[in-house]
Amino acid sequence: MRQNIYDNNDQLLGSAQGKVVLAAGGKPKLEQEIKVQNPELWDLDHPYLYRLETKLLSNNNLLDQTNTKVGIRTIKFDPDQGFSLNGKTHKLKGICMHHDAGCLGAAVDREVWRRRLIQLKSLGCNAIRTSHNPQASCVYDLCDELGLLVNNEAFDEWEYPKKKWIEGWNVGTPGFQGSALYFREWSKRDLADMVRRDRNHPSVIMWSIGNEVDYPNDPYTHPVLDKEGIGQQHVRGNLTSQPRAERLGEIAAELAAVVKQHDTSRPVTAGLAGAVMSNFTTYPEALDVVGYNYTEGRYEEDHKTYPNRVLYGSENRHGLADWKAVTSKDYIMGQFLWTGFDYLGESGRWPSRGFTTGLIDLAGNIKPRGYFRRALWSESPVIYAGTYPGGGGGNRRSSRQWLSTDAPPLWNYEEGRMIRVVAYTNCAEAELKLNGKTVGERKPYDEQTAIIYWDIPYEAGELEVLGYESNSATIAASDKIVSSGTPQAIQAKFVETNDPGETFLQLEIEVVDKEGNLVYMADNEIVCYVTGPARLLGLESGSNNVSDNYRDNRQRCQNGRLLAYIQRREVAGEDIRITLNSPMLKGTTLTFSGNSTTTE
Repeated sequence: MRQNIYDNNDQLLGSAQGKVVLAAGGKPKLEQEIKVQNPELWDLDHPYLYRLETKLLSNNNLLDQTNTKVGIRTIKFDPDQGFSLNGKTHKLKGICMHHDAGCLGAAVDREVWRRRLIQLKSLGCNAIRTSHNPQASCVYDLCDELGLLVNNEAFDEWEYPKKKWIEGWNVGTPGFQGSALYFREWSKRDLADMVRRDRNHPSVIMWSIGNEVDYPNDPYTHPVLDKEGIGQQHVRGNLTSQPRAERLGEIAAELAAVVKQHDTSRPVTAGLAGAVMSNFTTYPEALDVVGYNYTEGRYEEDHKTYPNRVLYGSENRHGLADWKAVTSKDYIMGQFLWTGFDYLGESGRWPSRGFTTGLIDLAGNIKPRGYFRRALWSESPVIYAGTYPGGGGGNRRSSRQWLSTDAPPLWNYEEGRMIRVVAYTNCAEAELKLNGKTVGERKPYDEQTAIIYWDIPYEAGELEVLGYESNSATIAASDKIVSSGTPQAIQAKFVETNDPGETFLQLEIEVVDKEGNLVYMADNEIVCYVTGPARLLGLESGSNNVSDNYRDNRQRCQNGRLLAYIQRREVAGEDIRITLNSPMLKGTTLTFSGNSTTTE
């Protein structure tokens, strides 16, 4: 066995080799060590990767060879100081992420994930939780390349099934089908496979063995549930006919042992939904790091009761208070929002298509709440302008209570109507201008709401918010919204890719006015024709309406946007033509030739 390690300029840095006798059917173990002098460390802002070349030879004849991207870094988890990477403390600014992508379903190309993860990173996100199953290998590769931490999760249920809402989320009579049917036979094998597959990824920092398997009475139960004031129960009280909660600790210990058999460099964790119940079992003790789902109210109490427990929010709401529960406590190492992206599943009643709490919609567009989160998480000055009708009148307290984190970037209303303009920013102060004139006085950042706002009468034109550092005349960040005219034309451009041979194309489509401004309220139906060596896989609007067909060649845009997924084939000398039309709009045609694009 011969191994070589190279830097990202392909310069050899070190080697190791050794011999092993390999009998038929045998699985010998060989440990080798390569020292890298003054290594470049893998970090969030500098995700440096080396290439490890592994060769298996017999009598100098090459039998097999692999190349593995690896990173060098240290991680530490402390019950009082939280998480540190390479000796530097970080708060995990994480999101939970399902494995689907709208009309593509679960068959998601690497380039789609690249676009999505880059969007997340732009919002200040530094971690993902693979809720609630291992993801495609390319996701981990991209997290390595982009500098994102991964809480790698294996299971959503263990030996007994959870309730499955068939008629709609938390609606009707649940079913009980699911992976629990195969848990006893497959869980340890699947968990070992996940760890062995992903343990060389520097982005992976935790192994999660379960999500909300301890939800009280879904299915496990315990006498503590008879006490008053115990929430988080599907059905109240200790249900003696259901499995006992003590099994949680027994199973967790078995699964943790499987992980430790294959990797001792990372902690074992899980997302607990019922810490109030699980604390009466050995479940938390079987974990190295304990995640709490929607249980910020127990942080302080449980830190005092269990001072050696490393705590974090493994699943959290988007509220400001939930984030402050992290920033105000050194011992809480971070949070994972539910969710990063809208996703298919957990739908409401028909025609609901999925769950819509994401920072980013099904088409990969950042939602207003994503920009609010960016203002909380970003380390660089940022600002976003959003609007909605209302404001003016009433006392200051009541008007402050109506501050939305979902304000769209829209500036089209009736003349004179009172409009609330909100700024999502991390700047110390912000000012509002309309058509170059100050219409909103410079205001300080509001620690209670994290939103600066003004109420002004609508006037068409250009609305601009300016962010400043405290008492500074220098603009640190700015954002504009322009009043758009009626829809006039279709514009489109391909998402850039780092791979010139990439065969998966993403086409961003917009409806614009005669000045080229996005018409945010446009919902025109757009028809897409593809000719040449390619096929249209689907048109994704981000809508939650399942009654639409997202796999045909026509779709209404949402918020003036649409995303086309196109699969191309390499055929020498043949161009791909993509034509986009809509009634009453000027269409456009893009020609893809080789790796260049022209637009007609």
